[in-house]
Amino acid sequence: MIIFDKVTKKYGNSIAAEGISFKVDTGEFIFLVGASGAGKTTILKLINREILPTHGAVFVDDWEVDKLPKSKLPFLRRKVGFIFQDFKLLQDRTVAENIAVSLEILGRGNSDIDGRIREVLKIIQLPDKSQYFPKQLSLGEQQRVAIGRAVAGETEIILADEPTGNLDPKTSWDILKIINDINKQGKTVIMASHNVDIVDSMKKRVIEMNKGKIVRDQKKSKYS
Repeated sequence: MIIFDKVTKKYGNSIAAEGISFKVDTGEFIFLVGASGAGKTTILKLINREILPTHGAVFVDDWEVDKLPKSKLPFLRRKVGFIFQDFKLLQDRTVAENIAVSLEILGRGNSDIDGRIREVLKIIQLPDKSQYFPKQLSLGEQQRVAIGRAVAGETEIILADEPTGNLDPKTSWDILKIINDINKQGKTVIMASHNVDIVDSMKKRVIEMNKGKIVRDQKKSKYS
């Protein structure tokens, strides 16, 4: 469960989010929509504690995120996986090694890591490309690896920031199917997106932002 309680985020005189309040139940799939600069990425970063609120509080389960001591941050990062538009893969590591990063952080043993990598490769539909490097993959395949890295550990929440933004329509749908299947396994998904066709077709809960404020929050909704 995620709760935003009257959250405002300022950068100097600029307001990135203002008076934001909403609740996300475990296992929900939510689209964040709105123009560039509307505040979507700010919401995701606040959940992951990449940034802190200026006012208000963000809760992930029983934790008030902005008050977590540094010693507890690794536990939050285990719970929350982030998928980026530009993948952020380690170019000098193979597919398997990129996925293994999150498992190594958890202190998993080698045999455990190897078994989990095989499971993740099936989830992202790249079972035969474990030893490929990112530059040998298509953009869609690189995004699949990024998804695999995000879900490999004990992740319960997936934050996706425009994960289809650099992809063609067919590949975008392939990526969305993988993310949707992960959601069906009980993971909470919050996805920022400009893809009107995907948002309209999925008919999930839609939170629309404009100039740092929530202007619409509707279940089984469309982009606009």
